[in-house]
Amino acid sequence: MTQDEMKRAVAQAAVEHILKKLERDSIVGVGTGSTANCFIDALAAHRDRFAATVASSEATAERLRGHGIEVLDLNSVGGIDVYVDGADEFDPHLNLIKGGGGALTREKIVAAASREFVCIVDQSKQVDLLGNFPLPVEVIPMARSLIGRELAKLGGQPVYREGFVTDNGNLILDVHDMEIVDPKALERHLNNLPGVVCNGLFALRGADLVLMSTPEGVKTFKAS
Repeated sequence: MTQDEMKRAVAQAAVEHILKKLERDSIVGVGTGSTANCFIDALAAHRDRFAATVASSEATAERLRGHGIEVLDLNSVGGIDVYVDGADEFDPHLNLIKGGGGALTREKIVAAASREFVCIVDQSKQVDLLGNFPLPVEVIPMARSLIGRELAKLGGQPVYREGFVTDNGNLILDVHDMEIVDPKALERHLNNLPGVVCNGLFALRGADLVLMSTPEGVKTFKAS
């Protein structure tokens, strides 16, 4: 089974999972990235089973509308019933690194507004310790060098993601070579650095459920 086939399989599993819970008035949060795109494509066949969606990026909103699925602004809904998104890494405690696609801030907002967060990945994303994948940190432009120096003090190697601007008009530093022993503490620390908009650690609000595709089928991990 190829990686693309595994992505499609786990996306279908996520659709089957959420269909058990959706009502006609349900709002579905949808993430960003290649696996989330597979979820959107699989969800399209069931667009009459829920009311609308909230998208974590402009690209996701465009793909949803292309399938005839209504997209609402988060400010116009009372909450989100379930949020489905991918991840760049997840650990045994269902802490995540996200943001490889650059939508980490909006993804974190949508996750925070959701009653359930279902993370869909293939088996290459499973790790014992977060940090092999570079940790994205979104910063306002004037703070790029300042935050870069602060990240270096923490033992990481920050690299400016050249030529990329987030949907919020900000920049991203990708932090390499950082072993993340305490994801929650690091997430809090980074959040408190002036100029940081958001960081790609999803530990304070991690996944409730991880569906992981393997050549043998989809495995389920639940938060303890």
